[in-house]
Amino acid sequence: MVKIRLRRDGAKKTPYYTIVVADSRFPADGRFIEKVGTYNPMVEPAELKLDNEKVAEWIKKGAKPTDTVAALIKKSGEK
Repeated sequence: MVKIRLRRDGAKKTPYYTIVVADSRFPADGRFIEKVGTYNPMVEPAELKLDNEKVAEWIKKGAKPTDTVAALIKKSGEK
């Protein structure tokens, strides 16, 4: 199953996340299909860059966002 999920990047105690489309069988920080955005919770306010067109296209193809990514997608749509 294809999922839209967070991939953790960044150093110890300074997380930085990449929002990726990946097969659920691969590790969370492993191989992915496509990068669709970034999320940096360490700055104030939190920085979110998301390609809504790509996300919508992947959801249309059957990809399921995780709960956290679904909340971020909703948050990006409010701007």
